[in-house]
Amino acid sequence: MRAAGGPPATAEEPLPDRQIALIDLLDRLLSGGVVLTGDIVLSIADIDLVRVSLNALIVSISEQNLSPWPAVTPLGDGHDR
Repeated sequence: MRAAGGPPATAEEPLPDRQIALIDLLDRLLSGGVVLTGDIVLSIADIDLVRVSLNALIVSISEQNLSPWPAVTPLGDGHDR
């Protein structure tokens, strides 16, 4: 892989100096989707006090990947009667 418009990597340069904009990186990741998983355990003296597990799928919404939630409609003028 090479940066857009940059020279191709050569054998003498295993990790070439690449500059990719953050927005381009996010676009590439979100177009295919990203899965985040992780566990955090807070313990004292080998006694687990708090455990946090994270499982997340992040993907961009497009015509091919429709939103699983219904469209949000406005509730009127915001005053309860």
